Amino acid sequence: MKERKIAVIGDPGSVMIFKAIGLDVYYEEQGPMIEKRIHKLADKGYAVIYITEEAAQLVPEAIDYYTTATFPAIIPIPSAKGSLGLGMKRLKGNVEKAVGADILFKEG
Repeated sequence: MKERKIAVIGDPGSVMIFKAIGLDVYYEEQGPMIEKRIHKLADKGYAVIYITEEAAQLVPEAIDYYTTATFPAIIPIPSAKGSLGLGMKRLKGNVEKAVGADILFKEG
């Protein structure tokens, strides 16, 4: 079975701690560089890419491109500055698609 790797993208203050647990960490804070990094990691077969919410806000098209792909799963995480709510918003959207928004918000 092929081993799948996990990467983390974001500002150094937010993601350097992930090095301590053995994840591949990439310090990127500018949109074009973040987008290039996502595509490179996808091409290299990464299974999961964690990305700070601040970084994710800069590259919504790149993240959307992989939304329906099996790999990589791109997961927004809070930065050292705190949460912007992007991860929860994305999760809510996925749940709505899975069960149907009309069921999720049905009155009664």
